[in-house]
Amino acid sequence: MRTIYFIIWKEFKQIFRDKGMLPIIFVIPIIQLLILANAATFDIKNIKVMIIDKDNSSTSRLLIAKYDASNYFKLVGTTFSNEIADNYLADGKIDMFIEIPANFERDLVRQNMNKMMIVVNAVDGTKGNVGMNYSTSLMNDFNQEIRQKFSTINTTFISNTEEINIIQSNWYNPELNYKIFMVPGILVLLVAMIATFLTAMNIVKEKEIGTIEQINVTPILKYQFLAGKLIPFWLIGMFELAFGMIIASIIYGITFVGSIGLIFLFAAVFLIAVEGLGLFISTISDTQQQAMFIAWFLLVVFILLSGLFTAVENMPGWTQNLTYLNPIKYFIELIRMIMLKGSGFEDTKIHFAVMAFFAISINTIAIWRYKKTV
Repeated sequence: MRTIYFIIWKEFKQIFRDKGMLPIIFVIPIIQLLILANAATFDIKNIKVMIIDKDNSSTSRLLIAKYDASNYFKLVGTTFSNEIADNYLADGKIDMFIEIPANFERDLVRQNMNKMMIVVNAVDGTKGNVGMNYSTSLMNDFNQEIRQKFSTINTTFISNTEEINIIQSNWYNPELNYKIFMVPGILVLLVAMIATFLTAMNIVKEKEIGTIEQINVTPILKYQFLAGKLIPFWLIGMFELAFGMIIASIIYGITFVGSIGLIFLFAAVFLIAVEGLGLFISTISDTQQQAMFIAWFLLVVFILLSGLFTAVENMPGWTQNLTYLNPIKYFIELIRMIMLKGSGFEDTKIHFAVMAFFAISINTIAIWRYKKTV
C-alpha cells in the first residue's frame, strides 16, 4: 500500500503541474454542462406558421388569435393566396401553413362540421411531426370553444356529443422541463469522457516521454503501477460527478428524489469500467494522438447508443441489441431512475450486476494486455 500511495502522490503532482490537463479536468466539464443542458433539447417551440384566411370571419380570426397566443407557434402572417404560402414554405421562411376555406364559419354552423388543410415542411421529420401534434391539440381546444359558442345558435350543434373529461398528471417531471431529463445524462457523459480520455492519455504519455521503460525495470509490481495510475482519475471522476450534481441542483433546480449515496456507489463501479476501457486503449496505442482518436471513436458510438439523444426503443432491433454492451446506457438509465423517480437498490440491482461484469471484464483484458518486465 505504501508503494501505491507514493505512485498516487506522484500522479497528482504531475496532474497539477500539467497546465494543459487542468482545464480539461476542471473548466471544460463545467462549460459543457452549462451549454449542453441548454443546447441539447428536443423541446420544439417557435414553429413558424402562416395562415391562409379565405373566410375572414370572427371564427377564423379566433383561430388565428389562438396560434398567435401560443408559445409553440410564431405567426409569420396571414394571406389570401396559396401561392404566397407555398413560396414561403419552399424558401424555409415558415414551417407550416394552414388554409381556412371560404364560408368556414357559415358551413360550421349549418352543417356542424368543416375541414381545414394543414401543410407541414417535413424535411425535419421530428419538427414536422411535433408541429402537427401541437396543431392537433390546439385545434381540439378551438373545437371545444366553437361548439360552446354556437350551441346557443344551433341547438343541434352539440347533439349526440358526449363530453369526456380528462385529468392529466405528469409524474417525475411535472413541468415537462427537458433539462431535468437531459442534465443527468450529460453528467454521465462528462464523467465517462474525463475518466476514459485521461486514463488512456496518461499511460501513453509515459510511453512518449520514455519513462515507461524506467518504471518497467523497477521492482514495482504491475498491480501497484496500474492502481497508482487509475486511482487518481477515479477520485477526479467522483469529484466531477459531485461538482456536476451541485451545479445541477443550484442552476437547473434539479432535486434528488432518491439516494445520492446509491448514485455514487454505482459511479464508483462505472468509473472502474470506463477507466479499464482507457487502460485497454493505452495498451494498443503508441501516441497520445492515437489514444485520443480511438477513445473518441468508441465514446461517440457509446453516446449515440446510450439513449441520451435518441430513445433506445426507437432504434432498429439489431441496434437495440448492441446497447446491451454499452456501460454508459446503464448509468444514464440508473441516474435518471434514482434522481427523478427515487428508485432504490432493489430497482437497480440488474444495472449494478451488469456494470460490475463490465468493470471486471474490461479490466481483466486491459491488465492482460499490459506488459511489464520486472
